[in-house]
Amino acid sequence: MNGFLLPLALAAAMVLPAVANAADARPSPQIVVTGEGEATVAPDIAVLSLSVMREAKTARAALDANNDAMAAVISAMKAAGIEDRDLQTAGIQISPRYNYNSKPDGGQEAELVAYQVTNALSVRIRDIDKTGELLDKAVTLGVNEGGGIVFTNANPAAVVTEARKKAVADAIAKAKTLAEAAGSSVGKVLEISEQSAPPMPIRIAAKSFDAMPQAGAAPVQAGENAYRVQVNVTFELK
Repeated sequence: MNGFLLPLALAAAMVLPAVANAADARPSPQIVVTGEGEATVAPDIAVLSLSVMREAKTARAALDANNDAMAAVISAMKAAGIEDRDLQTAGIQISPRYNYNSKPDGGQEAELVAYQVTNALSVRIRDIDKTGELLDKAVTLGVNEGGGIVFTNANPAAVVTEARKKAVADAIAKAKTLAEAAGSSVGKVLEISEQSAPPMPIRIAAKSFDAMPQAGAAPVQAGENAYRVQVNVTFELK
């Protein structure tokens, strides 16, 4: 080989492996799908929001009246078996109330009429059959605002795991359908991730396990909670 061809041969020998490596580095075909899964379970905890509002000419008098009423409510909750750890003050608000009177010049004059004090209490009820009874008792003792109820679960780990499995199965089924429609097949899983937000219960229709309300108690139906999970899965496409 003459001196002119030798450098060309060496250059070709160096380029060919580089081209092969570049081809190997190209990403393999992939398919990305989102899978959804849902699992349901009966709630075992009710969280009751109760508020007492009292009004008086002075803030002091309004607060004293509110304290007496809320103390009676808390005492009744404890007597019904609610533990200290399940009673939490959610907020206390003191605010003036005004009447606005028209003035001859067309303006308005604010007249202080009274002070309002509102004390909000969150009650976690672990025996949800007592929810209606406790709500009725609280209103009898002076609760005159609130009444919101949230049904949840103390330990939803098992039902969330079931929802995750369903979400992954849903992702696999979707990937297979899409791949077959494109004349390909699904390979191994390359990446899988769950949506960042933690699964939260979604209350759905009541079923046969709803407790019948006791006589004199507010009718309350627990229904069931649905836990939903979404996963993003990347598959190899063959």
